[in-house]
Amino acid sequence: MPRIKLPIIVEGRYDKSAILGIFSATVITTDGFGIFNSREKQALIKKIGKDGIILLTDSDGGGRQIRSFVSGLIPKEKIYQVYIPRIEGKEKRKTHAGKEGVLGVEGVGGDVLRRLLMPFSADTCEIKRGSITKTDLFNLGLTGKDNSTALRDSVALALDLPEGMSAKAFLMALNIVTDKDELLEILNKVT
Repeated sequence: MPRIKLPIIVEGRYDKSAILGIFSATVITTDGFGIFNSREKQALIKKIGKDGIILLTDSDGGGRQIRSFVSGLIPKEKIYQVYIPRIEGKEKRKTHAGKEGVLGVEGVGGDVLRRLLMPFSADTCEIKRGSITKTDLFNLGLTGKDNSTALRDSVALALDLPEGMSAKAFLMALNIVTDKDELLEILNKVT
């Protein structure tokens, strides 16, 4: 079983179980929105985040709120923002789909989780961050233009990232999952 170097922050225990079923890792749950009121959990995340964390929440509105809150607890350079693709469906254990009708971390499946988390495994020499900048996003029309949001969403879909990310979140995600050359290739395909 591959070992993940950094602690992983997820929303709930089923997300934790999904990851621990395929990786050896330290996985901390936010207990959903419970993180907002739990000083103990906040302190724990701050403490383990000193050397870096992987933040992996659902791609729905609740996941974005939790991601934003946790991102405020730790310096941004210590957070690896990992995003699951926005896939319609419902988790097997639930009788109804969630409010937005998309799968969460627990439901996307082992292949998706492997692809997202394998770059952080102990077998990988080092965790790399890309070199895409805010200026690159602007020059490529991904920010600052009338159609920038739609263009970002098209690129996000091509990279299996969720749609609707802010420019800042999009930039962080790009620098984890791709590089400038691949971004240019994708832009050529979607425009």
